Amino acid sequence: MTSLQRKGPQTRILSTGEEEKLKRDQALVSAFKQQKLEKEAQKNWDLFYKRNSTNFFKDRHWTTREFEELRSCREYEGQKLTLLEAGCGVGNCLFPLLEEDSNIFAYACDFSPRAVDYVKQHPLYNAERCKVFQCDLTRDDLLDHIPPESVDAVTLIFVLSAVHPEKMHLVLLNVYKALLPPGVKLRGPGSTAGSTTVKNCCGGATEVLKPGRSVLFRDYGLNDHAMLRFKAGSKLGENFYVRQDGTRSYFFTDETNLPAVSALKAHPVAF
Repeated sequence: MTSLQRKGPQTRILSTGEEEKLKRDQALVSAFKQQKLEKEAQKNWDLFYKRNSTNFFKDRHWTTREFEELRSCREYEGQKLTLLEAGCGVGNCLFPLLEEDSNIFAYACDFSPRAVDYVKQHPLYNAERCKVFQCDLTRDDLLDHIPPESVDAVTLIFVLSAVHPEKMHLVLLNVYKALLPPGVKLRGPGSTAGSTTVKNCCGGATEVLKPGRSVLFRDYGLNDHAMLRFKAGSKLGENFYVRQDGTRSYFFTDETNLPAVSALKAHPVAF
């Protein structure tokens, strides 16, 4: 039976002007262009990193504060943890974590080969503490790079929103393969982002996640200021938009009705 428990800020309330803007901007991008964007998704992210190098995103020093599970999953002080950062970009979350905690080993992957190269070129990159590889999380098997049931926690930070909604469940099924195995805890999407802990609850596949360990999720929330900045003609579907550079973004709510979320709700979860 599913239990629901909401924590944190809820969807941001829109002003009258913002509501009117969203009502006006209902026209969808053509099916042909949407197919092209899906086909060229990797190319568009690679071009994004070519343009911006390592300078676009700020380092994320809030990860252990936001996700206390990174501390509480240890059975004793000083225990070594193995993490997977799925969608690592150029290492803005990865390297602050490795700097903060010397008892972490991390696997890290990204859709963009160029982003992976930037991670390997980072002065803090050390193959004894981190293994990075290119991966399409909707298609490539993580078990080709990570031993089964070897990972204590997976991070999905501003990653799932970039995936087509119909393929998000494939990402979750893939990362579950990586985890050590209980439930799901969702802090509802706020005006800027929502955070979730998704503990391993999907069976039927050899897993990279250890039994009882967690997937840590943070992403864009519905009515974000980032969502309202999209111009008319950018809408791909419900809560799904394309930027001028061809990269895409989905905006989540507590009630998001997608295959990925529906699959989670079929198991014991707490929202």
